[in-house]
Amino acid sequence: MFEKSDPTPLVAIEDELLQEKNLKLYIKREDLIDPEISGNKWRKLKYNLIKAKEQGKEIVLTFGGAYSNHIAATAAAAKRFGFHAIGVIRGEELNENSNPTLRKAHENGMQLLFVSRPDYMFRTSPHWLSMHQQEYSAFIIPEGGSNHLAIQGVKEILNEIEIDFDYITCPVGTGGTLAGLASGLHPHQKALGFASLSGEGYLEKEVGQLLSPEFHSRKEIIHDYDFGGYAKHDPKLIEFIQEFYNKHQIALDPIYTGKMMYGLYDRIKKDKFESGKTIIAVHTGGLQGIAGFNEKYGLELKA
Repeated sequence: MFEKSDPTPLVAIEDELLQEKNLKLYIKREDLIDPEISGNKWRKLKYNLIKAKEQGKEIVLTFGGAYSNHIAATAAAAKRFGFHAIGVIRGEELNENSNPTLRKAHENGMQLLFVSRPDYMFRTSPHWLSMHQQEYSAFIIPEGGSNHLAIQGVKEILNEIEIDFDYITCPVGTGGTLAGLASGLHPHQKALGFASLSGEGYLEKEVGQLLSPEFHSRKEIIHDYDFGGYAKHDPKLIEFIQEFYNKHQIALDPIYTGKMMYGLYDRIKKDKFESGKTIIAVHTGGLQGIAGFNEKYGLELKA
């Protein structure tokens, strides 16, 4: 169950800036892992769904916002592997036709429960989780899929990388991908997480809870490129995403991977990396959200 056939590609990026700074940059194309269960969502869901099956659960319940990659991927994975999925969605004013993400999740059979933003704040409350678990007899997967089972899956990305590297980067939303990468690094390597939401301290706490103390020094969260918060953007970011696609034919989303790559290139320009180093950027997928983003803001980003 939940096995894929081949490693996702590791693509070398050719760029005058990289030549000027004497750096090597590769993108780990996790966006190509599956058409619907994309990128880090495949990695995070893998062992959660295996555990659900081992426990004899037929229902998985999870949480997310209106455009959540995790909700979209969980709905698709549940349909494919024989579970009934329930998604607790932040925003009582929404419905299954509010945007392409929710429509697709609903089409894939996910039961959507819309709750108020104040109620959604209880998504990590043991009492609230216990109540839902008992009501639905469900296997509960946290928001973003980030738990210790997710760490196990994300860590497998490193097994597919056959070159030595100095830095590996990823976007950070709930912290599971960064924690999974950091947990498999050698002492000379470092994982850099680019925050997609504002609020320094919160993400450090989330990642710290998932990561063993001996690996804390092998990760860093960079907060300079959130563009005002989750799902916020400005023309500079959109222009960068469009130019990157035109140059490399690799689509980036404006919520996660676009911010990571914008921040990475900005830090390269500012000489934050030593000459001769090798960097791997993990493309965590999430391109399904571009349709809703374009619809909401009247843009034409490639997906």
